[in-house]
Amino acid sequence: MAVIFRRANEALDINPPAGNEQLTVNGSDWLWAATAVYVLSFIIFYATSFVARSGEKIFHYLFTIALLVGSISYFAIASDLAYEVVPVVNHKPADPWTRQIFWAEYVNWAVSFPVVTIALGLLSGVSWATILYNVALAWTWVVSYLVSAFTTSNYKWGFYAFGTVSWLLLAFSTLFHGTTSARRVDVAGDHTLLAGWVNLLWLLYPIAWGLSDGGNRIGVTPGYIFFGILDVLLVPVGAFAFLILSRRWDYNRLNLAFTRYGRVHQAGEFPEKTATAPTAPVVGEQAA
Repeated sequence: MAVIFRRANEALDINPPAGNEQLTVNGSDWLWAATAVYVLSFIIFYATSFVARSGEKIFHYLFTIALLVGSISYFAIASDLAYEVVPVVNHKPADPWTRQIFWAEYVNWAVSFPVVTIALGLLSGVSWATILYNVALAWTWVVSYLVSAFTTSNYKWGFYAFGTVSWLLLAFSTLFHGTTSARRVDVAGDHTLLAGWVNLLWLLYPIAWGLSDGGNRIGVTPGYIFFGILDVLLVPVGAFAFLILSRRWDYNRLNLAFTRYGRVHQAGEFPEKTATAPTAPVVGEQAA
């Protein structure tokens, strides 16, 4: 019976790791668990989009794609794929030393960070210009860290500095401008809770990166345990937090009623722009 139920992780046998600092079997096991969390969350989110509150699916759309991309990225990393071997800077002793850098993680961040940014912007009611500005900051942050991870000299810390400045600007915008705007649409409490949670996690990303891909102070497996915890708390947990809290939001007041009716106006008016959202008639009741 033990043979029947035994399941071995053979990913590293099929796709052997490389470099002096490399992913271990235990690290791959954890990454498979993170993959399962992402995949299950994706399935649930996609399924619930068919019963979205008031027919509005904007948050389902956003987090479904973030969860799908996260599932793909973590599948690749757990399988020991989508990486490059990069020389480590200032390693002691001074012998040549290399490390596995998984570029799939940066692809995940390039999608998940903007998705979270857009979701916070839509909730707070800030302008589309501010949302685009925040998305650009998120991309600048991720790309700067990606370039830094693949730079094989101490100039990597210059890119790290630029990326960290982008994160600081993004944090200020989502916390200050977002909260100010959220007060006008009466969702300041929920926005503060969600933005605070997101920015608390974002605060830890520069630390995790500096210890792992940046400074090589911890190995690949501890680094991806750190990143995996942050990613799961940011996207799957954050997605369900948005889904639960959105049940008490007024989509018309937030001007979020734009996925139910599509782009075609009805009878010369857009129902989602009216003061009161139309409701389904009660069964047996005659229309006026």
